[in-house]
Amino acid sequence: MKPRTVLSLEQALSLPYATLRFAQLGWRVIRLEATPSGEGLPGDPNRYIGSRLEGDPAGDRRSYFVAPNVGKEAIALNLKDARGRALLLRLLDALEVDVFCCNTVPSRYAALGIDEATLRAARPGLVWAGISAQGPQVPNAPGYDPVLQAMAGYMELTGERDGPPMLTGVPVIDLKAGDELYAGVMRALLERAETGQGQAIHVSMLQAAASWLITVLPLLDFGCRPEEITRAGNEHRKFIPTNVYAARDGYVYLAIGSDVQWRRLTADEAFASVANDMRLTNEGRHAERAAVHRDMAAVIAAMSVDEALARLHAATIPATRIHDIRQVQALPVLAAKLTHTTLPDGRRVAMQPMATDVPGARSELPFPPGYGAHTRSVLAEAGLAGAEIDALAQAGVIAG
Repeated sequence: MKPRTVLSLEQALSLPYATLRFAQLGWRVIRLEATPSGEGLPGDPNRYIGSRLEGDPAGDRRSYFVAPNVGKEAIALNLKDARGRALLLRLLDALEVDVFCCNTVPSRYAALGIDEATLRAARPGLVWAGISAQGPQVPNAPGYDPVLQAMAGYMELTGERDGPPMLTGVPVIDLKAGDELYAGVMRALLERAETGQGQAIHVSMLQAAASWLITVLPLLDFGCRPEEITRAGNEHRKFIPTNVYAARDGYVYLAIGSDVQWRRLTADEAFASVANDMRLTNEGRHAERAAVHRDMAAVIAAMSVDEALARLHAATIPATRIHDIRQVQALPVLAAKLTHTTLPDGRRVAMQPMATDVPGARSELPFPPGYGAHTRSVLAEAGLAGAEIDALAQAGVIAG
């Protein structure tokens, strides 16, 4: 697929993560932010989250902001002003924008002039894509990942069996929504290539999150027991034993996914003591769930992590030590796949890998742009003269 141009009114994480995936492909991504309102720091609030970086005197590209926003350009327009909305329409045409994205609340689409009808009237064939908390049907709901984790049942499913609900360790709903927008845009561009027609994609973070409840939500209509649809700690609700066990010098996670694997495990003399006739099947092990976990814990507690993993791998049981994030970064299978950027002070830093390998994709991406850094150059590219740009800046229609 040839490189495309994406113009994205974005902030926070869900949409910047989605458009990062386009930037990794070598597409042109221009992030659009609001002009200063006088009520706070200008632009995306995430610009000011995390530690300050050497060589960034404005302090608007802090550590939390970097990874989702590498490889992009940045402009600032006042879309509350009719002149700003007119500039947006001009940019769509002059830059031959393929995709417009946004993650503001749907109730603001029309007032900001970013609704599908307005933009596609100016740019027929445009693919319009938006992320919001619950879709246009609930137009004023803010899309905060932790709130949606609570609303979508994720917190009810996360944590110890007898403990309180908990958030997951990463903002999974933000990232799920971003992936859905990415996939939806790709599908829409494929269909446009066949029909010539653009389309609108509305990603509801709540609906996207609920689509991942495939292992629990359908059980409601099967007369499930309460413990099947609530917290289970590190245990698997169905496959036993699948759990974290403490060894002498660390932790081991193992997963038994079949009765064949159980027989291989208990054929090892070290694990023979956990076997009995009842436990030959997963159903039987479920009946003795607590005792199985107790017996497994006692066996592994007498081993080092290396010894436990050696025995488990010899029996071809899926198992691993629990890695911290530093260890994940150093995994040989990932080390060559990490993406990188270079900080303003010249240091090269590693970031997360791409989700999948794509031939020709960019593994080295430019450091994120400062607030409004490309406003003037992008407007000049769209044919505005220097005096026009100066006048718009003086009037507060643009910033940067």
